Amino acid sequence: MKFALHFGNITFPDPEDAKRLVLAAEAAGFESVIAVEHVVVPTDYSTPYPYNETGRLPGGIDMPWPDPLSWLTYVGAVTSNLRLITGVLVLPQRNPLVLAKQLATIDHLTGGRLELGIGVGWLREEFDALGVPFERRGRRTDEYLEAMRALWASDDASYEGEFVNFKGMSCNPKPKHGQVPIIVGGHSKSAIRRAARYGNGFFPATGAGLDPSGVIQALRDEARAIGRNPAEIEVMTGCPDALPGSGKDPHAAIAASATAGVDRIALPLSAFGKGLEDSLAAYGEAVIKPVNRT
Repeated sequence: MKFALHFGNITFPDPEDAKRLVLAAEAAGFESVIAVEHVVVPTDYSTPYPYNETGRLPGGIDMPWPDPLSWLTYVGAVTSNLRLITGVLVLPQRNPLVLAKQLATIDHLTGGRLELGIGVGWLREEFDALGVPFERRGRRTDEYLEAMRALWASDDASYEGEFVNFKGMSCNPKPKHGQVPIIVGGHSKSAIRRAARYGNGFFPATGAGLDPSGVIQALRDEARAIGRNPAEIEVMTGCPDALPGSGKDPHAAIAASATAGVDRIALPLSAFGKGLEDSLAAYGEAVIKPVNRT
């Protein structure tokens, strides 16, 4: 089982704290760190946040939301093995050609450790502020994925779609392993279909009481329906009973997650409290190392 630390950039937005985090995580045996995204946060918004019962984003309007790619580049430079994940980048808000160059460059500089977790976004007011249409953002996302993969796959690349069109374009450097792995976030039917078609990974959230087992099974069914082996798609999700202080047996919870088809568990950093180095090291000794020895 792989273990990731979630909300890295908003929990540790300052450089020295971020460095402490990732070095402690790497030493404790965590496999990856996840950074989240909002370009801007509206003072007032009516769109409900889908991942908690309040329908509101965590924190106030002055809460730092460092750009995930910049933050991951910084922590990638001070680590050697930790994988670097966006969880998630709101893909339809980005220019896909510019993003393809940014991602390939980060992956090249960090030795092939970048993974692109993507979502279609939920906050209409943010889209409005950025001048990006909220409608048909799902189709826009699919084209952006296809266009970026075309640029990464070869030089003299072309793509013709409704939202992206280019002919005879080259984008270098290429990702170290040819492509940046794509993790599709979300739990809707559209997200499941997108993960089955495009995903190297799938990230169904566990907020708002969501049981991921149903969406994992739906992903498997969808993958088989289009002739794809579900085992090719790595599943990442939360595991509340494996958190420090949950009062539950983390080993039993992790075993149940593995049985359900989870490959990587994302743990929110807020669960580790103060004394970062000690709490991460203790979790590594008590949970990560024993789990991965079996």
